[in-house]
Amino acid sequence: MKFLLTMHMNPEVWNGLSEETRQEVMNGQGAFITKIRESGEMISTQALTGPEDAAVVRVRGGVPVVTDGPFIESKEFLAGFYLVECESRERALEVAAMIPDAAVEGLGIEVRPVLFFADAETPLDFA
Repeated sequence: MKFLLTMHMNPEVWNGLSEETRQEVMNGQGAFITKIRESGEMISTQALTGPEDAAVVRVRGGVPVVTDGPFIESKEFLAGFYLVECESRERALEVAAMIPDAAVEGLGIEVRPVLFFADAETPLDFA
């Protein structure tokens, strides 16, 4: 089963950490990636910029309308994700607990099963 492990950033929490702790979290990402690559569970990962660089596109009356910023008011924002292939939900929860952000008070990892998956090569079957 595929699972999306999302990391949400709370700038108040992050900025309250020491520089050393922030660096440990960032360096820990590399060790985590190495570990899940070796286990064969890694599919991909992406880190995202903050909401100040975001745009929201809505189509109204057939016309795209673009606005700056996040689509909701929130202290937290999606900072990145790991897409993994695990044998069970329990294993996905174990893998999520290995992500360094999970050990930071005020941060956490959301674990969600993937309902549909497609990439550049995967054949589509909507029959």
